[in-house]
Amino acid sequence: MDHSQEKGGRNQETGESPLTLQTLYVTLASEDLPELVAFYQGLLGYSPHSHLPERYAEFWLPGLKLALFKPSADHRQEFSNPAGSMSLCLEVANLQVAIATLTDLGYPPPGSITHASHGQEIYAYDPRGNRLILHQSNASNPPNPSD
Repeated sequence: MDHSQEKGGRNQETGESPLTLQTLYVTLASEDLPELVAFYQGLLGYSPHSHLPERYAEFWLPGLKLALFKPSADHRQEFSNPAGSMSLCLEVANLQVAIATLTDLGYPPPGSITHASHGQEIYAYDPRGNRLILHQSNASNPPNPSD
């Protein structure tokens, strides 16, 4: 049995990680790719960095890349139902502005803002039903004039 791997994944002898990560992508599939591209373009406020109409779009965000794609015909079945446990969490500077943006796009959050020790958040959904968690940390909460 090889015991050269630590629990954290680094090789004890070399100190190297078994996985050298270059970029983190979150990918979302949709049969109606133009609708999903338009939604994220409106939400994020800029055009995709790369875009192949009806096939692929890629948004470069701080810390990761969001890739949207239309599955090929032989893989469509495996992407037919969105996964219920995955969420795309977006840390925003102003939660009220984010809610207004989603509402303007035609996808208002169905619930109310929840407050926790780390800040406030609300759930929303993109056109494919993927859950978005819009979070504003306490550090970025603007002062409330009524306080």
